[in-house]
Amino acid sequence: MLDKKQLKKEQIIQTALELFASKGFYSTTIPDIALSLKMSVGNMYNYFKSKDTLAIEIIKYISAYLGEKLKEINEQEISTKEKTRKIVEIYFKTASLKPEMIDYFLRIYLSNREVFKESCEGMLCVNEFVTEIMIYFEEGVKCGDLREQDFFSAFGLFMGYLGGMVFLKGENVLPKDLNDYVDDITFNIYKALSAE
Repeated sequence: MLDKKQLKKEQIIQTALELFASKGFYSTTIPDIALSLKMSVGNMYNYFKSKDTLAIEIIKYISAYLGEKLKEINEQEISTKEKTRKIVEIYFKTASLKPEMIDYFLRIYLSNREVFKESCEGMLCVNEFVTEIMIYFEEGVKCGDLREQDFFSAFGLFMGYLGGMVFLKGENVLPKDLNDYVDDITFNIYKALSAE
């Protein structure tokens, strides 16, 4: 029974992500999500007590998804430079195959902090993702590939490149496919963070 309920929660999250991406967060209602899933509004509230609760669960879901992908990279016996490339690749791949996830993070989570202020203080709702980025930095410094530096400035640099490129893709500004920029972005991030 738990698995069936969890599967339904994930269907609701995926549908909400798609609707938020196409209609906007504030323009999408719980009845819109229920209608899209062919379920009653009352039943939706059995899974999520409000749209704000759903919004918080979505950001946690995205963080867990990306965190798991980064954990797989961090566990590989490869150089920090190779890890950097794989992180860029997985972020861009997610932006291409699951654009609603990255779009949600960039356009809803970062832009509507009032929705998340009470339950997502600091980086609480994105802790799986942030933890894996932190592990990447710590291991890179420990082996001498990355220079010792403030985590938040390094994190901001890394995420600025990734988020900026995905934003430009979403705005249809990039003249090439996002994946065509993996080498350049990897080089720039690694060069900016490296101990060399």
